[in-house]
Amino acid sequence: MANGKDKTARQQEIYTLLVQVGRKDGDGLPDGATGAALVCYASGIDEAEAVRETVAVLKQADLAPLDVTGYGTRTEREEQGQEIGREEASLMDRARDENAVIVAQMDPLYPD
Repeated sequence: MANGKDKTARQQEIYTLLVQVGRKDGDGLPDGATGAALVCYASGIDEAEAVRETVAVLKQADLAPLDVTGYGTRTEREEQGQEIGREEASLMDRARDENAVIVAQMDPLYPD
């Protein structure tokens, strides 16, 4: 540990996050939308890091994150009985391989 780093560094996990965004100039959301709901897959050594990275990326994309709900890692979701489809698994793998935040789905929200 000459460099001060723990040799048993924690491995990156992929977290499923639901992010609600509000409106902001230049956000690219459709006219009349009050915001959007985004399903994201984000890498991190823990969920807090994945949330921080996701919020930072969305802000860079001129979006205004308001709330983030975490749904856990792929393993945690499977242990809860959730089925992970091929396309979803592929996006999770991509997020892990690229150490990235992947926006898998974006649904605009409209007033009632």
